[in-house]
Amino acid sequence: MNRTVLLAGGVLGALSIILGAFGAHALKALISLEAQQTFETGVRYQMYHAILLLFVGYVPFLTDKLKNTLFYLIMLGVVFFSGSIYFLATNELTNFDFKTIGFITPIGGLLLIGSWGLLVVNFLRIKS
Repeated sequence: MNRTVLLAGGVLGALSIILGAFGAHALKALISLEAQQTFETGVRYQMYHAILLLFVGYVPFLTDKLKNTLFYLIMLGVVFFSGSIYFLATNELTNFDFKTIGFITPIGGLLLIGSWGLLVVNFLRIKS
């Protein structure tokens, strides 16, 4: 499980850099400043959670069951939250209205919040 979580964290981190550069350079002339800032929000949250996955994969005192649960919460959360933000920010470039799927953004946010909450609950259970 550790290997999978660490690989996912590394891949999400690398994709954050790629998407951030794409947003800052390629999209700059194509979308509004507000849409660029929205896109950057998706990139930023993706990177935060890539780093979280690296932490989860590295920390030895988390159980494999917890790591597995966190892995799925974080991955689904990033896909729903950041993924939908990427599409919403670039909505004006396509014929499809991504606002119709905008409802998944808060679902992704709740999954990400849930992963942090689960981590905090497990930290509280640690006996010093």
